[in-house]
Amino acid sequence: MTACNSSKPAASAAAAGAGAGPVTYVADLQPLNTSTTGLQTSGEARIVVNGDSLTITTNVKGVAPRMTHLQHFHGFADNRDAICPTAAADTNHDGVIDIHETEPMVGVTMVPFTSDPVSMQIVTNTYPTAGADGSFTYSKTVSLAALDSAFKKTFNGSDLDIAGRVVMIHGIPDSTKLKSSVSSLGDIPAQVTIPIACGKPVKQGN
Repeated sequence: MTACNSSKPAASAAAAGAGAGPVTYVADLQPLNTSTTGLQTSGEARIVVNGDSLTITTNVKGVAPRMTHLQHFHGFADNRDAICPTAAADTNHDGVIDIHETEPMVGVTMVPFTSDPVSMQIVTNTYPTAGADGSFTYSKTVSLAALDSAFKKTFNGSDLDIAGRVVMIHGIPDSTKLKSSVSSLGDIPAQVTIPIACGKPVKQGN
């Protein structure tokens, strides 16, 4: 798997939370696979680190209504810099950027934005569900130390490195017809894992 290398040092999540005040990262979510979804998914993911508190908030609109949408940090365990995919990621030219085609840019699924991010459990039924208006809001506060420890355990000592990751939102209705060339993870339907928005966390202020 290829990816763009970064010379930046791995940022310590624990150190980020040890400063005098809160540190905020904001990811501006931009739409992906609009020709498949028929939607312009957008929104914001905000990560605030304050001492041992880490709060993840997402506000997303333009998603399929009344369905659960997966959302995560994606990235590389060796702390290479993840970037959001472009249309060029559709390497088999089937009109869909599927989850495997994003891997050279975004890496792997890392932290799930669920009722329990520290569990690092990707397959769960506690992701947010969009309302009838095709939007959802999610917010969860966890212990930074606990999440950093769970992350290191899962990814062989790699640092959480918020600024080096991307936030991805997934999911289209299961009734959506897709070509057989659109792949997914294991036996999970491609409709569940197709990325519909992506954003890069950017540290705010100095």
